[in-house]
Amino acid sequence: MNLSSVDIAVVIAYGIGIFVLAQWVSREKAGHKTDSNDYFLASKTLPWWAIGASLIAANISAEQIVGMSGSGYVIGLAIASYEWMAALTLLIVGKYFLPIFLANQIYTMPQFLEQRFGPTIRTVMAIFWLALYIFVNLTSILWLGSIAVTSVAGINQDLALLGLGSFALLYQLRGGLKAVALTDIVQVTLLVLGGLVISYLSLSKIGGDAGVLGGFAELTRRAPDHFDMILSPDSPHYKQLPGLAVLIGGMWIANLSYWGFNQYIIQRALAAKNLQEAQRGVVFAGFLKLLMPVIIVLPGIAAVVLEPDLSKPDEAYPAMMSLLPVGLLGLVFAALIAAIIASTASKINSIATIFTLDIYAKFKDAKSLAAHDTDDSAQQAHLVLVGRIAATIAIILAMLTARPLLGSLDQAFQYIQEFSGFVTPGITVIFLLGLFWRGATEAGALTGAVASVVLSFVFWFPAEMGGVEALNAVPFMNRMMIVFFASLALAVAVSLVRPAQIEGNLIRMDGVSFATTAGFNIAGVAIIAILLALYATWW
Repeated sequence: MNLSSVDIAVVIAYGIGIFVLAQWVSREKAGHKTDSNDYFLASKTLPWWAIGASLIAANISAEQIVGMSGSGYVIGLAIASYEWMAALTLLIVGKYFLPIFLANQIYTMPQFLEQRFGPTIRTVMAIFWLALYIFVNLTSILWLGSIAVTSVAGINQDLALLGLGSFALLYQLRGGLKAVALTDIVQVTLLVLGGLVISYLSLSKIGGDAGVLGGFAELTRRAPDHFDMILSPDSPHYKQLPGLAVLIGGMWIANLSYWGFNQYIIQRALAAKNLQEAQRGVVFAGFLKLLMPVIIVLPGIAAVVLEPDLSKPDEAYPAMMSLLPVGLLGLVFAALIAAIIASTASKINSIATIFTLDIYAKFKDAKSLAAHDTDDSAQQAHLVLVGRIAATIAIILAMLTARPLLGSLDQAFQYIQEFSGFVTPGITVIFLLGLFWRGATEAGALTGAVASVVLSFVFWFPAEMGGVEALNAVPFMNRMMIVFFASLALAVAVSLVRPAQIEGNLIRMDGVSFATTAGFNIAGVAIIAILLALYATWW
């Protein structure tokens, strides 16, 4: 596929426009110098529309568009459970998690762990998250993004990877979270419109004179095995999406960890003007999640009919882009780049936030630097500089390691889920205990976190290398559920055996209310009703 001069002009116009917009929203009032609160939390002034759009922009990137579309090509609509169940998870996050985080002025997840448990777990988890974000998440965003860019534009993949990483870094380097969040509404609008255009043209080509609706009916007739939401045990893909586990099993562990306790996701809500604004933002994101399978998974399923002989599933989405006419291809290509850039910039900013506030300030014996009410502008400027340096180093590491880590994989999206599943049970355990059980201790939390990794490794370790074949056969979602309950039991047991002083818990519940507005409740009921209809239709 080759881009015409018109397409290239559209892409260049997007790049210039979004870069200029990011610098414009990053500007400060005369006489005000950017401090850590401005750079890492957008001065805690984000409105609901910016929060909701930024949640989606941070989440929907190359690994979602290219990777999930590839999984749609192989597995079918069942992969959409990651999107649809996330909408329900966001309601839980808004109602039960955000009131506690915002009332206690939490700005990073490791900070919450220290205030709830102690300093050791803050450091351990901060280092872990940095490694995960750089070597799993950031590498996958760049790698899958470069695949898409190479497929469409025909340029060298390494050059595409370098260009994406460099642009994302420069785009947010000046303004931090403010530059990312306040431009994400543009990115998400372009993403949604671009995805809808691809789905429309794909179905129209399948349907011919029957149009889009006829094309969808024909697609369900010609690929009926791709329209089962709940896979049966005899499905070849059952191990990846094991039946009811997507509704009542391990997917809940993954979703709660990702949407509730993941710094680069929850950071947007922590930067809200107030709790009500944050809750409106997560509801907005919930509705957008319901739409995502239409613009991501559906093109992958359509490729089963239109491009049945692809060498790799991850080529499905780029293949559907080849249907686009001149000019429109440039617009949709810009939408794909927008998703990659937005998610990469979000991840970079969160890496900088954790390193600067949870590691650098702490080990330099400069905790006072992280106080948002400090008057020392020189110290605040130093923190911002450290954050920018950390962001630069992180993206360089990701660009250097993306090919060695991901170059040989067919379905990178499943790789991300598989290895993230090693740690998500433990993360979910320690945060749920920290939020809702005052008896949980730091020793118990650390035990739960370590047990999650060790037990997951035992399940995963290949039989041909000395592992247990029966454990290898357990679907990874079921594995996450089993490991969650085992880690939970160990964390509770250790907490009971080694109780801590209640004064060590600095998280206060005074004044925390889980009551939500009528608007939130109505929107929540609407989301649940839509989910029931979707699963009833495609069960």
